[in-house]
Amino acid sequence: MITIQELLYNRGLAPSSKTKLVRHKDPHFDLYNMYTTQKDNFLTYQSQQGKDAFKGADYIVSFIGEEGSLSRFVGVFRILDCVQLSDKQSSIDGGVFEFQYKLEEVTGFDDLKERAIIDWGKGTRSWVQWLKMEKEILEIQPGLHYKQFTDYFEFILTFEELKEIVDNQYPVWKKMLSATSGIYLIQDTSNGKQYVGSAYGTDGIWGRWTYYVNTNGHGENLALKELVALDKNHARHFQYTILMLLPKTYTQDQAVKTEMIFKQKLGSRAFGLNNN
Repeated sequence: MITIQELLYNRGLAPSSKTKLVRHKDPHFDLYNMYTTQKDNFLTYQSQQGKDAFKGADYIVSFIGEEGSLSRFVGVFRILDCVQLSDKQSSIDGGVFEFQYKLEEVTGFDDLKERAIIDWGKGTRSWVQWLKMEKEILEIQPGLHYKQFTDYFEFILTFEELKEIVDNQYPVWKKMLSATSGIYLIQDTSNGKQYVGSAYGTDGIWGRWTYYVNTNGHGENLALKELVALDKNHARHFQYTILMLLPKTYTQDQAVKTEMIFKQKLGSRAFGLNNN
């Protein structure tokens, strides 16, 4: 049996450290989706607690609860400070919190983040436990465990998911996205604004979306470029999906004409991120 403790120690977490294991689970929120698309909100959620849940610890090892007792590792965080508020405040999940923690993510565990799945054990209600409580590693999943290609119109990719697909050249995704041209949509989940684009030519959608990855999310589009210039990590808010497939024989003029129709339908020039 391999435990999460062994993997953490091998990557630099001191066995003598005062560390707690934390399993986040909320029936009202898809926490994994929050983590992947709105990480700042997840970090805020984690830092606001009704009780002094992390008392006595210098670090927490964070997991997101899944079906049954399955738990997905999402990072190690150093506790820098804890403030007890004089009055309870409304928390991001609609409840109240009295303790506000200042947390800093510890580097060195990226190869395990989102991939290491443990068995929390029978006591899932005991969502905070000391590190000495050994947890068995059930699986270390390969990349892209959360999105497999099934159909052109059945996926929405976050920027991180798209980046993983492109960086690792996942063959099914590359084959299918290279095989077609199309009209695509980028939505900024931080403000709801949309960008409509078209992909055509030899590498189709794959080629265009690869360029977004290689330019940190903006693809040289003016409005997107301005957002990334203000915040180099802003692309974490971008989601990519396909609106319409086009024949590979479509010329640039035909593709752009169809693109313009979608811009008008969705109002992405008047109210979104398209500048032309």
